[in-house]
Amino acid sequence: MRRRQPARPVATVPANKNEFREVGVTARQLMLALAAGLLTACSATPSLAQGYPARAVRIVVPFGAGGPADVAARLIGNALQERFGQPFVVENRTGAGGVIGTVEAAKSAADGYTLLMMSNTQTANESLLTPEQRKYDLMRDLAPIAPVNYSELVIVVNPQVPAKTLQEFIALAKAQPGKLNYASSGQGTPYHMAGELFKAMAGIEIVHVPYRNSGEARSGVIGGQVQMMIDAVPAMAPNIGENQVRALATTGQQRSAVLPNVPTAGEAGVPGYEATIWLGLMAPVGTPKLVIDKLNSAVNAMVKRPDIVKLWTEQGAVPMSMTPEEFDKFLQGDIAKWAEIVKKFDKS
Repeated sequence: MRRRQPARPVATVPANKNEFREVGVTARQLMLALAAGLLTACSATPSLAQGYPARAVRIVVPFGAGGPADVAARLIGNALQERFGQPFVVENRTGAGGVIGTVEAAKSAADGYTLLMMSNTQTANESLLTPEQRKYDLMRDLAPIAPVNYSELVIVVNPQVPAKTLQEFIALAKAQPGKLNYASSGQGTPYHMAGELFKAMAGIEIVHVPYRNSGEARSGVIGGQVQMMIDAVPAMAPNIGENQVRALATTGQQRSAVLPNVPTAGEAGVPGYEATIWLGLMAPVGTPKLVIDKLNSAVNAMVKRPDIVKLWTEQGAVPMSMTPEEFDKFLQGDIAKWAEIVKKFDKS
């Protein structure tokens, strides 16, 4: 009787670097299989980028409808939809000073189908809020795509406030410390930070009243529930024109083209005071670089379009254009800048 041969194992590890035991798979076959797997993995990312987007993309806006971020997101979404032939749908996820929407975007799949329309709210929150309050780390959890634009702000008061100029408002606040208040769209938003910086530089004590979004805050100052607000020029200009609020000063280095008769804060008695709101796009960290580069190229082309430049100029917004790497450095610098500002008003 022929002796039965023992079963051969499926695979083994080489006994040393010079020895492979042939056990159903040759060394050459193993190397070819590994090379094929590596080639497939490397070719998947370019394929994804070439076919992107293949379905609807959502843009999470962590602020309320009608504000600068919402308006810009819808304009950009329409332009990207025209370019790529796929819907770019805006979703407003408001609350907690932008935290809720930012967390929603940061925890989404890193496939390019969820984007975040963010602002200097997120860079300010890095030092203003604790990690437990934020529930995210901006530069760890999100990847920069491109900036969009920046806008000057305007300091306004309810018409019933007996102050016609910024100096008169400062004098009124000093005469009754802690009695006047100002609205913002939430803790850590640019409007809140601009208000705290104004308090520190003007040497006054006014109370911060955070609302869920800028629309509600705007209604609060128009309705007289709060006396003052610092808001984006494009958003507040119509209310100024209808005399629903009184403009005291703008926050840029030069007068706003939209509000040329309103002095800057420096002209009005607070030299060196400057504040803006800027907007940008980010994606969950791990989003393929080729997808980020594709979006960056599309956004940079869009913000340079003459019709977009004209529209934003009329609204008091200035287009911004950077590579993802340049935007990354910009974000790091803005985080450091707000950290210094937080130290200043913490001491005031």
